[in-house]
Formats: sequence, structure tokens, C-alpha cells
Amino acid sequence: AVTDENKHEYVRLISRHRMTTGIKSQIEAFLEGFHELVSPDLISLFNEKELELLISGLPEIDLADLEANTDYNNFKPSDPQIVWFWNVMKTLTHEEKALFLQFVTGTSKVPIEGFSNLQGMRGVQKFNIHKAFGQNGGLPQAHTCFNQLDLPEYTSEEQTREKLLMALREGNEGFAFG
Repeated sequence: AVTDENKHEYVRLISRHRMTTGIKSQIEAFLEGFHELVSPDLISLFNEKELELLISGLPEIDLADLEANTDYNNFKPSDPQIVWFWNVMKTLTHEEKALFLQFVTGTSKVPIEGFSNLQGMRGVQKFNIHKAFGQNGGLPQAHTCFNQLDLPEYTSEEQTREKLLMALREGNEGFAFG
């Protein structure tokens, strides 16, 4: 029986079953066909995000479209932190922009119809930037289900760049089943 004490373990086991063991034969059939095309030794060199970029290529990210389709929570577009954020975004390399998109949405793919059609957990859901209260020196955090970036109130554009790039390079693991 599921109790308050074991409910987390129950959810973990059900999730693992539905996403792995429950579809084991389909996964094995897919991998068999995939490995006919690409050797398992070659594919094992990449993590899932690198593999997505390798298969899909680097996306062309229209920052003006992203900015036009961004909502703000406890920030205004004219706030210095937001101005600095967009200034930093405009200087990122193609690869860094793709990492940013993966960081905040969980995928490097740009919606075909543009960012006005960005999908989230509840259907179409704009990219949104929330003020991260009490974390002025911390790293930005992302909530990929909601296309959300929690941005601390940095004190300079340089600090914004440093913290954002650190989050993109070091903090892009997301979550996984243990």
C-alpha cells in the first residue's frame, strides 16, 4: 500500500517503469536500428544534449523574436538587470545561444512558428524571466517545464555575463532519474 512515508519511492518507481522498463522492447528495437547506422562506441562519446545538437545542428536563434515574446515577473524590460541580460545575450556565440535555449527550455530546437509558439508544460508558454530574490550573487536558475529563467539582481553587466555563462557551461545537467 502507498503511504505518506513511501509515496516518493512509489512515484520514483512508477516513473522509472513508465519511462524505461514499461517500454523496454520499443527502446531495444529503436536502438537496434539506430546502432545499424551509428556504432554504440561512437555514440557513447556524447551526452544527450550534445547528441541533440549533433543530430539537429545549431539552431538559428532570433534574439529579437525571443525578446519580443518574453514576459517578466518582478522585473520591467527597462530594469538594468534586464538590459544587461539582453546585452549579454546579443554577444553570445552561436553555440552559447543554443546552450541557453537548452538551459531554459530543455531543447535546442526553435519553434517553427517562432518564439510566440514556444511550448511549455501548459501548451504555448512564452519565455519568462523572474526576479530571483535573495540570490544576488548566485547563478541564474531555469525551470524548463515553464520556459522560465530565475535571474538574480546582479550589480553589473560583467557579473551578468560571468554568472550566465557559468550556469550555461556548468549547470546544464537538468534532472534525471537516479
